[in-house]
Formats: sequence, structure tokens, C-alpha cells
Amino acid sequence: MRTLYHHWLHPGARLARLVLGEKGLETKDQVQPPWIRDEAFLALNPAGEVPVLVDTNGSTVAGTLAVAEYLDEVYPDPPLLGTDPVTRAEVRRLVAWFDDKFRREVTDTLAGEKLVTRITGNGAPDSRAIRAGRANIHIHLRYIAWLTEQTRWLVGPRPTLADLMAGAHLSLVDYAGDVPWDDHPTAKEWYTLLKCRPCFRSLLADAEPGLRPARHYADLDF
Repeated sequence: MRTLYHHWLHPGARLARLVLGEKGLETKDQVQPPWIRDEAFLALNPAGEVPVLVDTNGSTVAGTLAVAEYLDEVYPDPPLLGTDPVTRAEVRRLVAWFDDKFRREVTDTLAGEKLVTRITGNGAPDSRAIRAGRANIHIHLRYIAWLTEQTRWLVGPRPTLADLMAGAHLSLVDYAGDVPWDDHPTAKEWYTLLKCRPCFRSLLADAEPGLRPARHYADLDF
């Protein structure tokens, strides 16, 4: 049985879960809080970070992009990176956009401040960061709308790693209740399509004791 070491608060680990679900691969989940030092886990990934995949063939793969691209190469149905160089380049660009720019400007300032700080006990949320995140997210939702108006998904007519990475981040922010969906109906329509895919079921089941998600979080019709 393959094993995925992950934590629900880590966007890259959420991406790995989405990719595994999209490909219909059975996996044993091993929750690994990244802020707790675990010698056995460090033996798998000296960086001490999730996600880490231990595949059925004995391979150990660590890191957000390494796990996602490994799964797409070893289990190519359906192809999530793209089938030609131009598409793959654009998918990789948007994956980086959401896991770098969106993370810094939105995920860390909203989900990070409102969820991670409470669970880890690392101080109180920074209200200035939260205000900045709430302003920044509008820019990204408008960009998602522009991309999906050109094609059905972020890159072309079918979901790719770009959609799954965006969904991994947005689902965390949505858990915290900080996505202004009503102001961005086109982005909301795209997210609804993504949220209804079977791969999203495990994410929508996430719930932390004492830290309830937004009321609409698991509602497929918002």
C-alpha cells in the first residue's frame, strides 16, 4: 500500500491528495504535523516537510512538485501536466504562481494567520496581514476569471495541475471563510466545478476539532 505523509494545513500536501484522487490511486494517509520534529519522518525527508509519498514500488518522493510530477509520470492517466511542451510550460508557470505568489499574498496571510497560528499556538493572528490578504485575493480571483474565460479550465479544456494547485490553496482560504465568492462569480463557477470532482471529497471532509470550517465549505452548491 502506498503511503502519503501529509497535513491538511499544508497546500502542497493538499495538492498531493488531489492528484492521487484524480488518478484514483488508493493511499494510506499518515498525518504528519510539519512543526513537530519526528526522527522517523526525517529519515524519509531530511527537510522535515510534507508531502512525502512512499509508493508501492518502494520509491520515496518528497516535496510538493516532486510528488505531483512523479505521480503524473508514473501514473499518466489522466495526464495532469499536459501532453505538449507549451501546455506543460504554462501549467508549470501557474503551479508556481499559486504556490509562490498566491501563497505569499493570500494563503499565508489568511489561512496561515487564522488557522495555523491557532493550531500551533504561535501567537495571535496579525490583523494587518489579514487585511492585506483580503485585499490581495481579489486580484487573484480576477485573474482566475480571466484565465477560465479563455478556456474552461486554467490551461485548456480539462483540469491540470494548475487547477489542482489553485484549488489546494483556495480550499484552505475557503475553510477560513475568507474567499469573497459573491464578488467573483466566474471564479466561483470554476471553483464549483473543481469542488464537485471526486478528488475533492477528502479535502471537503477535513475538520479540525475546535476550528470549524466556514458553513459553505463542504457544500457543493455553496
